[in-house]
Amino acid sequence: MKRRVKLRAICALILAVGMSAAILLSDLLLRPEQQVFAPAGRVETALIIDPGHGGEDGGAVSVSGVPESGINLAIALKCDQLAGMFGVPVTLLRTDDTSLAAPDAVTLREKKRSDLQRRVQIVNETPNGVLLSIHQNQFTDPRYSGAQVFFRPEERSQRWAVETQELLRTQLAPDNDRQAKEIPEEIYLMSHIQCSAILVECGFLSNPEEDAQLQTEDYQSRLAVVLLGSFLQNMQ
Repeated sequence: MKRRVKLRAICALILAVGMSAAILLSDLLLRPEQQVFAPAGRVETALIIDPGHGGEDGGAVSVSGVPESGINLAIALKCDQLAGMFGVPVTLLRTDDTSLAAPDAVTLREKKRSDLQRRVQIVNETPNGVLLSIHQNQFTDPRYSGAQVFFRPEERSQRWAVETQELLRTQLAPDNDRQAKEIPEEIYLMSHIQCSAILVECGFLSNPEEDAQLQTEDYQSRLAVVLLGSFLQNMQ
């Protein structure tokens, strides 16, 4: 009964930004195999949400001229809202369009480096934390589209990534045949943290159709539902 009451409450929240997201959430959380709430006495996992880039570092710029940093933040804030309804402890690495760089960082390169170092510090200092890093993709050829999940090279992260990739496919884009992959070593954040982590490229800003879709409240909400649902299934 308590589970149904909480589900109705969270659906009401999502209804404020889109009916389709509420339907998607209900489908994910009413699956018989889904265990949404942790047993009493179990150590809670803290969800660390990283909206990639921010401040002077806007990240990739879409074909319509929108930097990815704002889209990343919009999706992250929706994930945070959903997590709050389930009592999931959340650390948001940024809550507005700012950098985490130290005040003494002057050049853009210095600011990017300092920003990443601060993110690593926060992640590694969060007890029982796991990291969800939200980004957008870009390529020179506008034909390419579809979300893809990358994982830190360890078993728990890989399981989480594979499940997230599958949910993104089944719930949002059935023709997306991309597979979860190990994150390249040169990605500073993922190679310096110590917890389980995935990085989600939510779509291609270089694809005009996907760019437009990623900027809508409804699609951002649907992405947030899938990402939070995958966390609940795999990390709780």
